[in-house]
Parts: sequence; structure tokens; C-alpha cells
Amino acid sequence: MTATAAQYDVIRKPIITEKTTMASENGAVVFEVAIDANKPAIKAAVEALFGVKVKAVNTTITKGKVKRFRGKIGKRRDVKKAYVMLEEGNTIDVSTGL
Repeated sequence: MTATAAQYDVIRKPIITEKTTMASENGAVVFEVAIDANKPAIKAAVEALFGVKVKAVNTTITKGKVKRFRGKIGKRRDVKKAYVMLEEGNTIDVSTGL
């Protein structure tokens, strides 16, 4: 399966935190995805871009916080995360290389 430009728009970037590192021990990889992406589109994009088999996709939407900057009230953007569970034997290396 070849990757298309639309699949690169679905997957924005991997999320590397302490919580996602613990999830990766159980075969899960966490990505920031487009806010309008659905589970089948995320599954197809990950399989095409990384050449792995996906078992399940769970998504969460984190609402942006209201913050002050120089006395003005602003709002951070909403973020959608996809927890991608991989089949046994498949791995994705998303380390930063530091």
C-alpha cells in the first residue's frame, strides 16, 4: 500500500511523553492527528505510512486551555490524540534520536 498526501495530513506527529512511553511497552503508539480524522482513516494512514498492521485505534480530544498572555485572554487549540494498538510483532520507532 502506498502513502498518499491525504494520509500525511491525517497523522501530524508522534507524542512522546512518560505516559506514552509506558503505553508503548504494551504495543501502543500515540500520535497527534487531525481533529476531523476518524478511526478508519487513522488506521489506514498508519498502515500505509509505517508498513505495520494495526489492531485497534482509540482516540481522545483534549480541549484547549484558556490562558492569559500579556493581560489578554486567549485559548490554546484543541488536540486530538490517537492511541494505535499494533499487532504482535509490529513496532514503530518514534524516538527523537537524542
